[in-house]
Amino acid sequence: MSRAVRVAARAPIFGVAGSAPYTRGVGNVLTMLVVSLVLLADAPAWAGPTDQLREYTDQVVKVLDDPSMARQDRRAAVRKIAHEAFDISETAQRVLARHWQARTPAEREEFTQLFADLLERTYIARMDEYGGERIRYLSESIDGAFASVKARIVTRTGAEVAVESRMNLRGDRWLIYDILIENVSLVGNYRSQFDRIIRSSSYEELVRRLKTKREEFLNESTPRARRSAG
Repeated sequence: MSRAVRVAARAPIFGVAGSAPYTRGVGNVLTMLVVSLVLLADAPAWAGPTDQLREYTDQVVKVLDDPSMARQDRRAAVRKIAHEAFDISETAQRVLARHWQARTPAEREEFTQLFADLLERTYIARMDEYGGERIRYLSESIDGAFASVKARIVTRTGAEVAVESRMNLRGDRWLIYDILIENVSLVGNYRSQFDRIIRSSSYEELVRRLKTKREEFLNESTPRARRSAG
C-alpha cells in the first residue's frame, strides 16, 4: 500500500471514527479517477467496459486540461453527465446493504438522492485538484452483466496507484457502481460507516446526518459563489 493511502487512512470521510482511505492524501487520485469515470456520453453502444472507460477518460482529461473553460461550467458539465455514467441506484443499494430491504420506496429514493449528493460534494466538487494524472489500463473480466476493469493511475511524478472499476450492464451501456483504490472499495467504505450509524442509533439518524452534511455544504458554498460573482 502506498504512503499516500496509509496517511489518508487516519481520517474519516463522514464524521465517523475509523479508517477512511478516501480523504486528502489519496484524495486527489480518487478525485481524478471518479471525475474521469463520468464522461460516457460519446462512448459507442457496442463498446466493452474497458473501451467505454478509455473513451470518457480521454474526454474528461481534455476538459480538465482546457484552460479556457470556466470552473462552474466545467463542474456543471461533469455533474450533468455523471448521472448518465454511474448506476447510482445500484451503488446506493449496495452501500445500504441489508438495511435496504426494510426501506420503503420513498425512503429508497430519498437515500439514493442524499448519497448522490454526498458523492458529488466529496469528489466532483474537488475536481480542481486534478494534477495531470493518467490512467493505464491493464485487464478486464466480464461475468454476464457484470464487469471489472483493472488499471493504474500514473501521477506526474511517476507514482502508480492500483484502481479497479466495477460495472454492470444496463441496456447497451456499462455503468459504474463501485471503484476500488488499492483494493479498498468505495462502496465498502461507505457501507461500514453507514452500518455503524444505523446499528448504534437508527436509519433515521443516518438520514439526519446526511441532510446536515448537505446543509453545511450549501451554507459554505453560498459565500464562495457570491465572492466569485463579485
